[in-house]
Amino acid sequence: MSKVTHARTYLLTGAALLALGGAVPAFAQTQSTTAGDPAAAPSVVADPDPDTGGGQLQDIVVTATRRETNLQKTPISISVLTTQGLQDRHVLSLFNLADGTIPSLRVATFEARQSALTIGIRGIVPYDQNQTARDGGVGVYIDGVALGKTQGLNAALFDIERIEVLKGPQGTLFGRNTEGGALSLVSKAPTGQFGGRVTGGVGNYGSYNTDAHLDLPSFANIALKLDGVIQHQDPTVKDPLTGSTGWNYYDRKGGRIAARWKPVDGLTADFAYDYAKDENTPQYSQLISYNPNNYTVGAYNGLSLVLPGTTTPCGGTIAAGNTKPVCIAPKAPLVGVHPDRQTVADVGVPQQPSVDITHGVSSNLRYSVAPAVELRSITAWRGVSTDQWDNSGGPERQTFTPSSAFSRYSLSFLRQHQFSQELQAVGSVPQLDYVVGAYYYTEHATEYAATPLSNLWNTNGTAYTIRSPIPGNANAISSSNSGYQQYDPSCNNTLATTVPQFANSCQFITRASQASDHNYSLFGNLTFTPAALDDVLHVTLGGRWTKDKRHGTLYVVNNRADLATPGTVSPFGFRNSISRFDPMVNVAFDATPDVHLYAKYATGFRAGGANDRSLAFNAFGPEAVKSYEIGSKMDFWNHKARLNLAGYIMNRSGTQFDFDYYDTNGSSPTLGTHIEQTINAGKSKIRGIEADLTVAPVDGLTLTGSYAYTYWKAPSAVNPLTPGAPAQQLYIVYTPRNAASGAIDYKVPVGNGDATVRFHLDGNYASSQYSFQLEPTKTDASFIMNGRLSLADIAVSDHNKVTFAFWVRNLLDTTYIYRRSSANSSPVYNYGANGQLVSTNYGGILGDYANFNPPRTYGLEATVRF
Repeated sequence: MSKVTHARTYLLTGAALLALGGAVPAFAQTQSTTAGDPAAAPSVVADPDPDTGGGQLQDIVVTATRRETNLQKTPISISVLTTQGLQDRHVLSLFNLADGTIPSLRVATFEARQSALTIGIRGIVPYDQNQTARDGGVGVYIDGVALGKTQGLNAALFDIERIEVLKGPQGTLFGRNTEGGALSLVSKAPTGQFGGRVTGGVGNYGSYNTDAHLDLPSFANIALKLDGVIQHQDPTVKDPLTGSTGWNYYDRKGGRIAARWKPVDGLTADFAYDYAKDENTPQYSQLISYNPNNYTVGAYNGLSLVLPGTTTPCGGTIAAGNTKPVCIAPKAPLVGVHPDRQTVADVGVPQQPSVDITHGVSSNLRYSVAPAVELRSITAWRGVSTDQWDNSGGPERQTFTPSSAFSRYSLSFLRQHQFSQELQAVGSVPQLDYVVGAYYYTEHATEYAATPLSNLWNTNGTAYTIRSPIPGNANAISSSNSGYQQYDPSCNNTLATTVPQFANSCQFITRASQASDHNYSLFGNLTFTPAALDDVLHVTLGGRWTKDKRHGTLYVVNNRADLATPGTVSPFGFRNSISRFDPMVNVAFDATPDVHLYAKYATGFRAGGANDRSLAFNAFGPEAVKSYEIGSKMDFWNHKARLNLAGYIMNRSGTQFDFDYYDTNGSSPTLGTHIEQTINAGKSKIRGIEADLTVAPVDGLTLTGSYAYTYWKAPSAVNPLTPGAPAQQLYIVYTPRNAASGAIDYKVPVGNGDATVRFHLDGNYASSQYSFQLEPTKTDASFIMNGRLSLADIAVSDHNKVTFAFWVRNLLDTTYIYRRSSANSSPVYNYGANGQLVSTNYGGILGDYANFNPPRTYGLEATVRF
């Protein structure tokens, strides 16, 4: 036996002992000492199209290391969803991945809004990054370009070749805001040969979708590709108010043009421009319980709340030690309690679609100057605008008072634009692969928000009237002039503040802010493969130095523009700047040609910022993660089976948590306003195990299964808005303890041509999870099935083929709550600075409200390829 064989045997044995003797006891020990919830694992969704014959699995190429590599030989945990996988699951936008197709990837709405998605990996899930000066913990990339904001993420997907889910910190090659991982979308490039496809389909809820993709023949070494997409669905919950749009509606349109130019040998220049418009309404928030703690329900005597049958005042705010009786407000008779998904709202409210527009232009240059080096440049300008109209709550989130306004219409108008430039040198010399580069990113974002109450009860809650959704106000802010503070006669001769992007004049503005960000970084990855060990050991050292500078101003608070001074940052502005280095060490070992082991240490961070929902635009620092991971990637059974395993430990410091407060201070400029403040609350622990299995037992049949176990422990902290209150336990949102997915794909030839019958069925499970950082209330567990049956590639001529398909999402019409709050089920306790209870407020008690998953949808579609 050679020395190399001995070395391979010893290393393989040692790695196996490390995995069994180190990882498993560590997880068992931490499980017994902490408590938490789940969300992570590696899931390789193989393309169920084993054209290599004999039922063997295809190789999958990824670019997670900034170079094209075989997925099975890439020593990090990655999930890949291919074009076929997207088609089989009828994935039209990223929100369709909320069913748990990839167990370690968690997708949910922010609040109930489709217009801004929450995306998390491995328990790194943001709660509220939907602001001008905040970022998420998972980076989202389109063709190598990072997206700065979550607004607009639910736009229609164009011609996607694959989606790569990179799990764990990616701080070296992908930079800031990838402490949980990165979601990388890769578009199909122009081919330079004439061809294309057109798909058209219809479905229930008035849905239809069309997409067209055209490759033009190359000319003058230039290849062009055109993509166009239309997607539409009527509301699944109807709004009784005539002229208003119901809930869970979308209408998406978009186009993309890409060009590939190869003027000389070794130089490839890719250019692209895309534009997408997404009109959508939020998911419906409905009341699922009333008075769950069984308090006495009071009655109104005029406008006063009294004990039933008496004149004794009760409820409201009761000072500590006061003998005033406890009671809560009655439920308006028109409002029902609905523990199951509603199809029609009880009360009609103004609801128009939010409008998200995303656009961008990019240049990707690659030049092979020598066999050992390729120079690359990625330049991009992108922007997003969001006009948010969210009236999802109706009366289900506010208690009843006679002749009172209700139904909070949350309006937000955000504009963001960004520029990024990345330079890379990628290459290989004997025994060494390298990637080095530099990166610059800058963005500017502005937003203003208004929250009018759109409805008005009559005296007994049996009828209501509609108020203007854009109410004028004698002290309202106007957009009719330019400048910072101005006298504006259009707003009743009052002092008005102009915010340049105001969509409507004379709104009562809750807040307005602007923020800018500048990010500079240098990075490198070096992989050394010693020839002395027969090229079976690969040691990668990486690192990224980052300088991040951000500043901003909150210049309107509750319609008051006199709180900030033009041109200053204090007291309602912030500046922060950090400089840090994120290292990475990865040791990979090829135990056999089909068994690859690795151990990885990496760090990452989520940038600091400021919360524009706070009174003072309070700043907070970055949070950082240290990650330890071991894994294996194995092919066996003559490449008919593939098993990937990973276990990790992540320790997060400076965890960013949000605290809520409803201001009842009569002298406060934010009286009657919900405000939010963010602090770096402390350390969080996240532990996980991931497993992915793909098997092709017979020709044409592919079985896949993925599992993610995630354990976490979050700190406790005192709400900075109520400093005298006791510490609160904090929760990591949208992170199930257990998540799994599985799929069956079967393809059988029909006739003598290329036609096939394809069958796909997948099931996706997630255990219950938290949806609010400050609430111990959990959502439901979920199990969703999707399916597709198609007659594919029917030849209608020498060059044209047709595919007919029937698809269904949520096959079993499963109903579950994905977002639930008990904030309106219990009283609010007000504490003094000394920690003593000052008063208890019963005025907001109503019941739990929740959002349900979308109902079953299905349809028929046809695709023509030419």
